[in-house]
Amino acid sequence: MDSPQDYIPIAIQTIIALGFVGAGLGAAAWLGPKRAGKVKDENFECGIEQYGNARSPFSVKYFLIAILFVLFDVEVIFLYPWAVNFKTLGLPGLVEMFLFIGFVLAGFYYVIKKGALKWDS
Repeated sequence: MDSPQDYIPIAIQTIIALGFVGAGLGAAAWLGPKRAGKVKDENFECGIEQYGNARSPFSVKYFLIAILFVLFDVEVIFLYPWAVNFKTLGLPGLVEMFLFIGFVLAGFYYVIKKGALKWDS
């Protein structure tokens, strides 16, 4: 069984890491330059001069692409544990993974057929 003494090195490492981060942020705030001015206080975005309203609407396609990326990215993460345990899962695990990949590809085919990845329309 684990005893509380086994976790002392983890606690020490966590305290050191948090102390290092806190000391770095504190030193930067204390020693860093503090200059304010009209140019310094302006918004800056990738070196492009700002114009118009920041609340202008984005295309729904942008958000749809982002959501689809996250969805398919998370589904691909499930391939890693399967690959690690490939030999122990045997034939049933292989069949289940083929079914999983089939469902993922069916979803991807549906997305393509619906035209979700087309920017022109």
